[in-house]
This record gives sequence, C-alpha cells and structure tokens, in this order.
Amino acid sequence: MVETLYLLAVALLFIPWAYGLYALARDGKNRLLPLARRYLRGRRRLKRQSEADAEREEQERQLY
Repeated sequence: MVETLYLLAVALLFIPWAYGLYALARDGKNRLLPLARRYLRGRRRLKRQSEADAEREEQERQLY
C-alpha cells in the first residue's frame, strides 16, 4: 500500500516537472533562439557598416 502511494506521488510530481522541461525547450526554440539570431544579425550588420565607413574614410583620405 505504501509503495503504491509512493509511486503515485512520484508520478504526480514527475508530470509537472516533465511538462516544465518541455515548456522550457519550447520557449527556447520559439522565443530565445529568434532573439539570439536577431541580436547576432544586428551585430554583424553594425560590424559590416563600420568596416564600410572605415574603408570609405580611407579612400577619401587617399584622394586628398
């Protein structure tokens, strides 16, 4: 009897824990991953823009 109650209690505690892991993975895929991609895309764009500006300034210096 005690073993059955113990197994039932463990099973009832495991279900929300497992759903929590599933929800965390789902949120990571649907929220955090797109945010990280957008951040990295913005960083790359700023880096390319600064490199283009530096190259343009260097060309202007060479012209004068």
